[in-house]
Formats: sequence, C-alpha cells, structure tokens
Amino acid sequence: MAENKKVSSVSFFNSRLTSVISISLVLFLLGLILLIGMLGNKLSVYVKENLSFSIVLKDNQKETEIKKMQKSLDALPFIKSTEYISKEQAAKELEEELGENPETFLGFNPLQASIEVKLHSEYANPDSLQVIEKKIRNYTSVSELLYRNMMEMVHNNMKRLGLILLTLAAVLMIISFVLISNTIRLLIYSKRFLIHTMKLVGATSGFIRRPFVKYNIVSGIFASILAILMLTGALYYLQNELKGFIQILDMQTLLLVYVAVFALGIVLSVIATIFAVNKYLRMGVDKLYYI
Repeated sequence: MAENKKVSSVSFFNSRLTSVISISLVLFLLGLILLIGMLGNKLSVYVKENLSFSIVLKDNQKETEIKKMQKSLDALPFIKSTEYISKEQAAKELEEELGENPETFLGFNPLQASIEVKLHSEYANPDSLQVIEKKIRNYTSVSELLYRNMMEMVHNNMKRLGLILLTLAAVLMIISFVLISNTIRLLIYSKRFLIHTMKLVGATSGFIRRPFVKYNIVSGIFASILAILMLTGALYYLQNELKGFIQILDMQTLLLVYVAVFALGIVLSVIATIFAVNKYLRMGVDKLYYI
C-alpha cells in the first residue's frame, strides 16, 4: 500500500514537472516576442543612429578646411555626430583588419581621408538621404559618399522585421495555447472516469472544473516564474554579448513583460483547463473507453 502511494506520488510529481516545463518554454518564447515587440521602436532608433556613412574627402585637403567642414556638418539638424578619419588612421585600421599595411607593398597610401557621419534616426531613411546627399555634395572638399545600399537595406529590413514579429507573435500565441491545452488535457485524461462519476452523483460543471482549474493555476504560476527566470538569463547573456543592448532596455518595459508573462501563464492555463474538462464533461461513458 505504502509502495503504491509512493509510486503515485512520484508519477504525480513527474506529470506536474513535465507540465510546468512545457508551459514555461512556451511562455519564454512568448516573453521574448513581447520584449522584442515592445522594444521594437527603441531598437530601430538604436540601429539607425549607430549606422554611419562615409564622406570621402579629396586629396591634399588642408586640416583647417576639413575641421571647418566638420564643424559645419555638426551644426546641421539631421546629423547626430561626425568623426574625422585621416589617411594614416584609415591605413592603420585596414592593417588591423588585413594584418598588413598597404603602404608596405604599394609604396604609398592608397586610402583617402574621410568623415564618418551618424544621422538622427528620423532622417535615416531613403527619402531623407536623397536630400542630405545633395546638401553634403555642395561642399567642395567632398569626393564621394559611401552609404546608399547599406542605409536602404537597413530601412527595408526594419520594416520587414516589424511585420515578421507581428505575424510570429500571433502564430506563437495560437501554438502556445494548443501546446498548453494538450499538456493539460493529458493531465486530465487520467481523471476522465472520475469526472464522469462526479457527473453521475449530481456535481455541477463548475464544481467539477474547480479543482482542475486550481491545480493548473498553480502549475501556471510555477511555469511563469520559470519562464521569467529564463528571460532574465537570456537578457543577461545579451547584455554581455551586445554592449549597447542595455541602453535600449528600461526597467518599466522589463516589468511589463514580466507581468504579461506571469498573467499569460495563469490565463492560458485556466482557459486550456476549462476547454479540456468541458471536453470530458460532454462525452458519454462509451466514448471514454476509446480516447
């Protein structure tokens, strides 16, 4: 008797653990999508303002003329920052990338001095760039601009990313409900005859559902906490890998995502439980043997 009770307790623990882990993984993915969606605008601003394009300068430009031009560029409303890169600095950077200085085998420095420009995010789009290009080309020191393909590609990709995230969130919400529903249905499956017996003795549907709902609310809470811990671990990893990531992440957004994950863990578990129990409540006794 004691051994049967022990086996039953182990089976109960394993089924709950499986249920909690399954639900927490789904909630973790939902949390990531929510976080990316809520940070979407900030992420777009961060990416656009950290993109730069190069104004390649003509050879033999005086330092004073370049500094004057850079100061004039800094005063323009659409420019966030500028950085002057001399021919020597450009050669040094190329040497770090290639492992060899171009001057050693060419006998001269083939690179040109340039000014790296970062724009404010609202101007980092194809339409604004056409106007900006015309203004910058008016400077007599400018040889050429290197930017168009990269800027347009990023702008188009950010628009695609927003649509993909919205679609992914909708699909993932449906998948998460199905997975949670199936997980809970498997748990309730072993109790289907108990549900039928309670119906026979006159128990109401609400009375029958109540213990299952309470059980799965607790599972949903544990799953939500586990999902929040996994999200925190993922954010810690991203913070270490992407140094600028922490700049776009604020505590208010993070708390909103955590609250949403916690609430979804409970709400989805309750809804899935109600659907699962109702399925067995509607079944006749004959069908209970064949499912």
